[in-house]
Amino acid sequence: MLTIYGMATSGNCYKVQLLLAQLGRAYRWVEINSAAGETRTPEFLARNPNGKVPLLELEPGKYLAESNAILCFLAEGSALLPTDSWQRAQVLQWLFFEQYSHEPYVAVARFICRWLPPDHARRADLPRLQARGHEALALMERQLAKTPFLTGQQYTVADIALYAYTHAAGDGGIELSAYPHLQDWLQRVAAQPGHVPMAQ
Repeated sequence: MLTIYGMATSGNCYKVQLLLAQLGRAYRWVEINSAAGETRTPEFLARNPNGKVPLLELEPGKYLAESNAILCFLAEGSALLPTDSWQRAQVLQWLFFEQYSHEPYVAVARFICRWLPPDHARRADLPRLQARGHEALALMERQLAKTPFLTGQQYTVADIALYAYTHAAGDGGIELSAYPHLQDWLQRVAAQPGHVPMAQ
């Protein structure tokens, strides 16, 4: 059985949970509190030297890190990861966008607002993070004005990856009211068979 090491309130970990639920695959969940330093223990670093979750364990000693790499591996052979090389490249384009232009702003703003005290110095970063988060959402809005899902007509792991933190953007003070097409997309994703909510 697959084992997932993750923190249930993390959007990156939720991506993997959502995909596995939609694939109908059984797995064992091991809760790791990264906020409490549990990804920095010698035991965990032996599994993932980068000290982050989620982490997929296929068998003892065989691990895969990085949420979007895990999505692609697990979705292989399913309709959620196209076999056509151009369509697959479109999925990968959105996955790279998510990690480089979306998650560093939307997810970090959420972390600061939800888990750091009101007087923490990192709160000074919020205006910049929120502005860059809105840039990412505006790009998504333009695409979703043209197609129901990010790569076109088909729901893929690109939608799963970007849904995770986008639907929780309000936690970081990034409101979604200016993005009607994106809001419609969030509803379409939530209506997909096997959808499960993220832990709060």
